[in-house]
Amino acid sequence: MWPEWWDWELEFSIHVEKRMLDRDFTEIDLRVMYDRAKNYRRDYFSGRWVIETKHRRQKWEIIVEPDFEEHKIVIVTAYKV
Repeated sequence: MWPEWWDWELEFSIHVEKRMLDRDFTEIDLRVMYDRAKNYRRDYFSGRWVIETKHRRQKWEIIVEPDFEEHKIVIVTAYKV
């Protein structure tokens, strides 16, 4: 069900680190959201994926970009739906 890159190490973009304060979540929250993902789909931006999850009983989406050279998943941003 999950793609080959799903279990790679997570890396956090500067953008998502800035959004953590604005949107009231932490790195730990983000890791838990990722682990509790319900579904994923291609993003409109090539090479990126949308991870569907929940946080504090609300729907959230996490935008990720797998780095196939480094075998890491770059978390681009996260937001409440």
